[in-house]
Amino acid sequence: MTYPTRAETRGGVGWLLCDMVLNLTALSLVKGLGTDMPAAQVVLFRAGFGLLILLPWILQDTGQVTRVARPGLHLLRVGFSTIALTAGFFAVARMPFALFTTLNFLRPLVLMCLAALILREAIPRARWAAAALGLAGVAVALAPTGGAEVAGVGAVLISVLAGSGAVIVTRRLRGASEVQMMTFYTAGLAFLTLPVAVIQWVPVDAGTILLLAGVGCIAQLAQLCFIRAHWMAEAGVLAPLGYLSFIASAAVGFTLFSEPLTLPTLTGAVVIALSSWLVLRSSARK
Repeated sequence: MTYPTRAETRGGVGWLLCDMVLNLTALSLVKGLGTDMPAAQVVLFRAGFGLLILLPWILQDTGQVTRVARPGLHLLRVGFSTIALTAGFFAVARMPFALFTTLNFLRPLVLMCLAALILREAIPRARWAAAALGLAGVAVALAPTGGAEVAGVGAVLISVLAGSGAVIVTRRLRGASEVQMMTFYTAGLAFLTLPVAVIQWVPVDAGTILLLAGVGCIAQLAQLCFIRAHWMAEAGVLAPLGYLSFIASAAVGFTLFSEPLTLPTLTGAVVIALSSWLVLRSSARK
């Protein structure tokens, strides 16, 4: 097994920070759209504008798109990603930004559970204890919910579960070209969300089109950064840096959406972050 060099790890960290900034910007635009537009329709527009961004790269090297190895893994990644993105867009419009980010901190714990259930990995008791601590942090963050709808909380948990699966598959696809990865991802999003979006379609004005174009372009660039980050550095290095997004999302929620940071959300975020750090620390030692 090969491990990333120090230079590769630094590069992966840099790409991850770019992904965090771009992703936070795209989510802010989605949150600004409110709950009037169905999440599947937002994802469809995101995919459509994303494909326009990718078109020059696709035309420049069509061979990278047509010659596909391990198509099953690509399809699995697209399926997980479609569920994660649609559920995430649905949730972020219905709950405070800081709480949305806090619940996303559960991803390392979910990855651990998936490894135990699917890969049959032996998980030490200390790591299960850390997972229990993380669940306690969720309970603290959700009591009270801080204005979050029950549907929004359920959706973000679904997003975390599906997103964790997408991360695992993305790591398995290391070596595939970036154009191929992003083309499959973006075209797959459009194909899978189109039927649902047509059924739930609402009219879109010119101003909303511009917002959706921003979501598509920014999210597509974030996807490139995400792929490069997870190819260059290990998940155990990248995951703890994700906790920086809580500070940024809390600031955006307060500044743009007048969402006060509640003590339960802050306390829950600290507890979940500590739990995830303990899990990652244990994994690194092993």
